[in-house]
Amino acid sequence: MELYQLRSFVAVAEMRHLTRAAEKLHISQPALSAQIRALEDTFATPLFERTPAGMMLTAAGRRLLPMAEKVLSAAQAMRNEARAIKGEIGGIVRVGTVSDPEFIRVAPFMSATMSRYPLVEIEFHHVVTGEAFEMIRDGGLDASFYYGELSHPDVVSVELREVVFRVVVPSAWKDRLKTNSFEEIATQPWVIPPPISTHHDLIAGLFKQHGVRPSRIVEADHEAVISSLAIAGLGIALMREEKAMERARSGEVMLWGDVRLRTRLQFIHAKERSDDPIIRSLVGVIRDVWAPAPAA
Repeated sequence: MELYQLRSFVAVAEMRHLTRAAEKLHISQPALSAQIRALEDTFATPLFERTPAGMMLTAAGRRLLPMAEKVLSAAQAMRNEARAIKGEIGGIVRVGTVSDPEFIRVAPFMSATMSRYPLVEIEFHHVVTGEAFEMIRDGGLDASFYYGELSHPDVVSVELREVVFRVVVPSAWKDRLKTNSFEEIATQPWVIPPPISTHHDLIAGLFKQHGVRPSRIVEADHEAVISSLAIAGLGIALMREEKAMERARSGEVMLWGDVRLRTRLQFIHAKERSDDPIIRSLVGVIRDVWAPAPAA
């Protein structure tokens, strides 16, 4: 079993298509197929099932994938340590994003990292909060932005800021709501992220507080998509307060009441990677990028 075979296994699992995975790895499709077959021979079990929807993991593949990701992560950590011994910091880092790039300051983060550590290559992957946590623990991500409170022995978090969400109603519904009570808006369609999202927990808490349940749900897992659906008149949603105020001023949505749902934005990584030079470097950059502006 070779590291490049595990890398191919992870790439096919992620892309679900041999052609796309081969393009990502910069190898030919026949070569990639041969690597997967060799790995399946080594494990004496099929890892993928070919379906019309693409390459789907078998039960064995699903069990082995987190282990493969951890092996690759450990190998990368060794390379990073070796570079650090020579005075170099470099390698590929997978960072999860849970919000739009401007809000979490992706460009300043990327720019500062490239300036300080030119040998570091960052891959950004959009995930929802629950996925970020699991992928950090399983080695699928090296670090990630994260919404919500987090206290877990396997994960280290760096608090960045408080985030406030407001309930927004499509402006097109101005004449649709009569009482504007929560009981009334609960009967309308809501755009809600999947259960593994902090946004979902915030909305669930709001409904529980009022003793009702949403009657109709449109599920979406990206803040930009959620905002677009609300603006388009397809459902009530949560929107970050800054954006909600801006959209309300432009007449695209209406703010419902004065409810403010609060959570925190954090940057997380596995505790076992705390001494990894590249993780230490990223944490240093993120602290600087999010440092409070000096007083005038």
